[in-house]
Amino acid sequence: MSRRFSRGHAIRSLPAVAALIAPPLWNNRIAPALGLGRRGRTLAHLGFAAGYAAILGGRPNWRSTEGVRVGLTVSSVLATGAAAALAVAPVRSALIETPARVPEVSPAEWIAVHIPFGTVLVEELVFRATLDPLLADRFGPRPALFLGAAAFGLWHVHPARSAGDPVIPTVVATTAAGALFTLLNRYAHSTAAPALLHLTLDATGAVIATLVRLGG
Repeated sequence: MSRRFSRGHAIRSLPAVAALIAPPLWNNRIAPALGLGRRGRTLAHLGFAAGYAAILGGRPNWRSTEGVRVGLTVSSVLATGAAAALAVAPVRSALIETPARVPEVSPAEWIAVHIPFGTVLVEELVFRATLDPLLADRFGPRPALFLGAAAFGLWHVHPARSAGDPVIPTVVATTAAGALFTLLNRYAHSTAAPALLHLTLDATGAVIATLVRLGG
């Protein structure tokens, strides 16, 4: 009986395991093998995220008023902190001395198009709106939090290597960010909340780096 139960449990877990493996596999192996430029990658990622959510039943709840309210609140705190940090001379100096990356597109296009659509929308739709509910239904909320955050961290392996960033610190940092975004998503019952924070985090960093270097 126990052997039959274990086999049945394993079989029922296969869709969740496949859903867990698919995003890192896509971002680290399949998408890079396509050899696309920045615009092509954004379109490919959007296609992957839309298909992933459609097949697995994503639950973003984008129109939630509470999700937008929570997202705007935490985003305003982050933006205020970033502005305060930028006023500190050592922080500005560190940003100026950081080696500039050469983008494939203009900073304006990167900030207005590729961050919100190619990064934030894709990652929030895949990880918070789709993967986390699926894992929580199958394994429970706590294991789902750790598994989903780890998958989000591993999603960033190839991007880190391509950018010349240290892989392990990047994975650790993005795993922690993934856990934070997931908790925010659960709290607000809407992916709008982590999406707004994620957008603010990435866009603020890009804007600050651009302005500091232009003024440095």
